[in-house]
Amino acid sequence: MSFFITGTDTGVGKTLVSCALLHALAAQDKRVVGFKPVAAGCDDDDHNDDAKQLRAAGNVLASYGQVNPYCFAHPLAPHLAARNSGVRIEFSRILTSYHELASQSDEVIVEGAGGFLVPLNEKLNSADLVRELGLPVILVVGMRLGCLNHALLTMRVIADYELECAGWVANVLDAEMPALQQNIDALRERITAPLLGVIPYQIRPDAKAAAGYLDLDLLGASTSASSVSEMTGQDD
Repeated sequence: MSFFITGTDTGVGKTLVSCALLHALAAQDKRVVGFKPVAAGCDDDDHNDDAKQLRAAGNVLASYGQVNPYCFAHPLAPHLAARNSGVRIEFSRILTSYHELASQSDEVIVEGAGGFLVPLNEKLNSADLVRELGLPVILVVGMRLGCLNHALLTMRVIADYELECAGWVANVLDAEMPALQQNIDALRERITAPLLGVIPYQIRPDAKAAAGYLDLDLLGASTSASSVSEMTGQDD
């Protein structure tokens, strides 16, 4: 089983959790590889740091181009970064790279760009890509002020697209966040997908250390996100 990692926003720890999952799965003797379909913001060698971390965390030999088929220089929304580069993001190219990686591995950890509805071209967004890939979603919730609304809105969209949420991860971004445990409890009451782990605040994020906070056994207890109306207590 492979997974698509999305987040409540940009900068909430998708790469940290993706790499932690890769380390944890590799420790179970799985052949695993990371995949960053679209990245915006490159270094001097025209590579993206998140994609490089994913490539390093896996144990399947893959070229950078396989791991990150679309990489754009400027850190902008993907469709804008692509437009500035004179490129259109095509799902067919992403799917080809994904299937190449899947044929070489037991599990592929796919990290999205930005939030779940970020546009990828003039018509399609990240959620459309997940539907094309046919993957269950793992939601990374950046634990900071505003996370409850962001998390529940994202869960609502996952349900609207009739996708499966395999679980969620609470990644603590604010070491001094008021009522941290109460916020986690509020989400557990409203999200029926399992909480896979709580990653404590890290001054220097360490994916190998973060892997120790994830319970992969809970991935077998994933639930359909179509029950999100029950999670939020709202009627359709």
